[in-house]
Amino acid sequence: MKTYKFYGWKTADVKDPKGLTPRDYYDKFLNAWCYETCAPRYRPEWSEENPTLGQCSITSFILQDFYGGKVYGIPLDEGGYHCFNVVGDCTFDITSEQFGDVALDYDNVTEQFREDHFSDASKKERYDLLKERLIKVLQSDA
Repeated sequence: MKTYKFYGWKTADVKDPKGLTPRDYYDKFLNAWCYETCAPRYRPEWSEENPTLGQCSITSFILQDFYGGKVYGIPLDEGGYHCFNVVGDCTFDITSEQFGDVALDYDNVTEQFREDHFSDASKKERYDLLKERLIKVLQSDA
């Protein structure tokens, strides 16, 4: 089995209707995440070497579109939340590697809702762009 660096990768065996696991989606997102889908405040630090930076909420809500489940957020020191997914008893965070070796507290969390996140029109636009890019990747791999 290929090794991943994201939180929960070893047990991320939940499958969407196409049979794809979060590990599969991580590989697909590598070809979809980009500077334009990164949160504006993180863009100066975004790079192809750290493609998950600033992508957490929009990625988590896209994964929720495919798997259902809930999106939770870990409070960040600088404000806001780092988002991740919980589907049944499967918890995974495919954008966690942006934090390097910093351990996140997946117990101190608050459920996140797209209505709140997408009240920021620019975040909704980034979500739409990332989903469009991901769908193109999925179609090209089919």
